[in-house]
Amino acid sequence: MWISGRVQGVFFRTLTAERARSADLAGWVRNLPDGRVEAVFEGSADEVDRLVAWCRQGPEGARVADVQVRSEESEGLRGFEIVG
Repeated sequence: MWISGRVQGVFFRTLTAERARSADLAGWVRNLPDGRVEAVFEGSADEVDRLVAWCRQGPEGARVADVQVRSEESEGLRGFEIVG
């Protein structure tokens, strides 16, 4: 998924990673040079849906303007990382 708006410098990646780990999701999150945040989640469909819903709001201080979600085949990722 790609999240745009005021989403960098507001702990978006850190809090996304914490929520993903507590939900037992695998994947990663990173800042993009254009100001967006990109994230990949793998795991229970219900937990992924909950985290996607949270990303539509983001942490306090964020102003999410747009969210683009694309479903893909699972890659068999393990753990959740902050990359980039």
